[in-house]
Amino acid sequence: MSEIKRDEVMNYRPGPDSELPLDEGERVLATFLPDRKRYWTDHAILAVLGVVLVSAALFWLNRPAQVPIAGFAIVIGMAARGLYFRSEAFARRWQLTDRRLIGPQGRQVMLLELATVRALMGDVQLVTKSGGKHLIRHLADAGPVVAQIERMKNQRAAQRATEGDVE
Repeated sequence: MSEIKRDEVMNYRPGPDSELPLDEGERVLATFLPDRKRYWTDHAILAVLGVVLVSAALFWLNRPAQVPIAGFAIVIGMAARGLYFRSEAFARRWQLTDRRLIGPQGRQVMLLELATVRALMGDVQLVTKSGGKHLIRHLADAGPVVAQIERMKNQRAAQRATEGDVE
């Protein structure tokens, strides 16, 4: 009989244990953690958008009597989703080092590989030169995080230029 092997995805546990270790001489300059207020605000915005879209669809289908119950169900559903994923969302963190960004689940982005860093509501989107995309989610204020990452990227580029190396 063939053996069924456990999928590695099942071994994932959020938090510092899932992060890559620092390289020798590498320093952590900042740690970006999710903000509770922003997390619940994001869920509230999604609930409101869901209620509006479903209400519009129900009116279009000539079923206005179902709007209150559908709206209630959407709000309850988003609250349940928020409660269910809360522990995982708050266990995720990103660390900015002098060389790279280290994220959850073994993710990493070298600073000189970043093509775009931009604020996206309360999140920061990282786009690499190869097209890879990552989100640092539920930040209280994304603007200063973008500025800090850009500043470190520029410092790393200047450092590499003076060393004569290319990363």
